[in-house]
Amino acid sequence: MNSTTQGGRRILGSLGSAEGKGVVRMEDRFDTDIDDLWAAITDPGRLARWLGEVGGDLRLGGEFHAHYYASGWEGTGRIEVCEPPHRLLVEVKDETSRGEGTVEVTLTPAGDATVLVWEERGMPVEHLAAYGAGIQIHVEDLADHIAGRERRADVTPRWEELEVLYVNLAADVS
Repeated sequence: MNSTTQGGRRILGSLGSAEGKGVVRMEDRFDTDIDDLWAAITDPGRLARWLGEVGGDLRLGGEFHAHYYASGWEGTGRIEVCEPPHRLLVEVKDETSRGEGTVEVTLTPAGDATVLVWEERGMPVEHLAAYGAGIQIHVEDLADHIAGRERRADVTPRWEELEVLYVNLAADVS
């Protein structure tokens, strides 16, 4: 389930299914401490720099609305588990076609770095490749943010590159 390389390109994710729904799991190592990475995934001001606009009640049990820049995802969520600085679990609902799902992020210290595992569950299996590409771009945008780089203005070329690779991974999922 760790990142792999295909044709010299790094794949952070693995794809699977559970109970007839898709599962996308990303794992990456960040050169920052756990508290900084936790702040990057939970502070609305920092989220706005790499992921998207998030507003509402961002406490345990709270509900929020979000719009993600790279994937265009828009919807609502509810914070089901918040265990700073290690685990965040939210239930999300897409405003268009996806329906409901779960996003779980766990952080683990690894020396001077932190390992992030980002798992999304509940999407249609037939769309796993697109979700894999989109979620990897979100994780890459987070890495850019942590490194002090600006978010990409146009993710289309990267999305197309990744989607082809994730199509190959999705072919093995039933």
